[in-house]
Amino acid sequence: MAHTYYKDNREFMKALDRAGDLVTVEQEVDWDLELGAIVRLVCERKGPSPYFKKIKDYPEFEALGAPLATYRKLALSLGLDADASIPEIGKVYVERTDRGEPVPPKVVPSDGAPVKEVVVTGDDVNLFDLPGPMVHDGDGGRYLCTWHMIVAKDPDSDEINWGMYRQMVFDEKTMVGPVLPFSDMGKWFHNKAVPRNEPMPFATVIGMDPLAGIAACAPSPIPEDQFCGQLMGEAVEVVKCETNDLMVPAHAEIVIEGEILPNVELEEAPFGEYTGYRTSPREPRTVYRVRAITRRKRPVLTVSNMGVPTDEGQLLRSFSLGLEMEKLLRSQGIPVTGVYMWPESTHHLVVVGVPHAYSGIASQVAQLVFGSKLGPWFHMVVVVDEKTDIYNKDEVIHALCTKCNPATDIHIYRNHLGTPLNPFASPEERKWGRGAKVMFDCLFPRDWKPSDKPILVSFNNVYPEDVREKVLSNWKSYGFTD
Repeated sequence: MAHTYYKDNREFMKALDRAGDLVTVEQEVDWDLELGAIVRLVCERKGPSPYFKKIKDYPEFEALGAPLATYRKLALSLGLDADASIPEIGKVYVERTDRGEPVPPKVVPSDGAPVKEVVVTGDDVNLFDLPGPMVHDGDGGRYLCTWHMIVAKDPDSDEINWGMYRQMVFDEKTMVGPVLPFSDMGKWFHNKAVPRNEPMPFATVIGMDPLAGIAACAPSPIPEDQFCGQLMGEAVEVVKCETNDLMVPAHAEIVIEGEILPNVELEEAPFGEYTGYRTSPREPRTVYRVRAITRRKRPVLTVSNMGVPTDEGQLLRSFSLGLEMEKLLRSQGIPVTGVYMWPESTHHLVVVGVPHAYSGIASQVAQLVFGSKLGPWFHMVVVVDEKTDIYNKDEVIHALCTKCNPATDIHIYRNHLGTPLNPFASPEERKWGRGAKVMFDCLFPRDWKPSDKPILVSFNNVYPEDVREKVLSNWKSYGFTD
């Protein structure tokens, strides 16, 4: 069943504009820090997306900043009203991805693909012909790819991956960036391409439609092109690359094609990370050799700006990881009432709501999620009861500070899987991808008698229903406006 969706980013930009979530910037902006600074401030203020009409030195290009950095924009991308609540957005996402069948992509000819309007190959390829911004002061170079996806394929099968892995422009035909071993593309590259000393084809897609961006961020159990089709309710249109067999969204703005080189490294970073810190030192990382660039005639570069929350990576990973985690727990029979990964925590803190059905349920939750494929992306789990609103920071902080006994309810898991981007990790832990995890059990013990359990003193809990209804119905007549 088809849903409301936007075939390309340009249709989505019109929807943003109609909802008041787009600001058109007619004044020329400099790709060197100015553009990045504007996008960063927009992210921190949770403001409308800036649409840059003029970029210094690049008259043929435009740019869109912070395309999916708020829940309003996420709601719009799914065809919902911008004011939809987080649970409402999550319900639609789960209905489309959990109940619908995978939808294979539809291949279209090159002459019908907007991303093939301009084709550059061979010696004519020059990455500096594209307006890659200097995103943050102190970055190791210009990061052309900040809101994009990399298409790769398992060398031994037809399994594909859409993923987001940062890429810094090194020279006219070379990009560099980390390929983490626990990522899907990283597993194929490090475990197959590198031992065989075989280059691995890639295609970097910039300016894909918003649902393709969501699919690339999600821990999808099926290939992301089919997952994107589930979100759309019909097949995503793809087109074959010029220099390899990879298929890319036909309605994207820019595609950069080439090979990931095994056993070759060049220096990359530092870079402002999604954690809100600059943690990566400048050191040798994976090399992408560019063979072709295809694009629209006047492409719109999409720009995210990682840093203090909230940007696209934090919000979308929080959203999709939390929902996939809820599916995982339900599949194991855990009676969860909800799972939410706070984007403000840089998707490092997960709140899980459960009824205290049996002793040890909080520890079981932690062991399942820390041991899953999702585990590397977070290290804190807070388990609360079913009456706590997991989306309400005030309620969760209150539960954490009143129900979690520091001596008995904090469980630390040492020598666990970590990521090199954790700011608190030591240089040794970053190097080897080690870390620790922690679970905060905010459930009163089951062996307490009912009379032992403190009574929550709140409007909804300590007043009779008729009194609550009377107060609410008279709220404005009392003189309150909200």
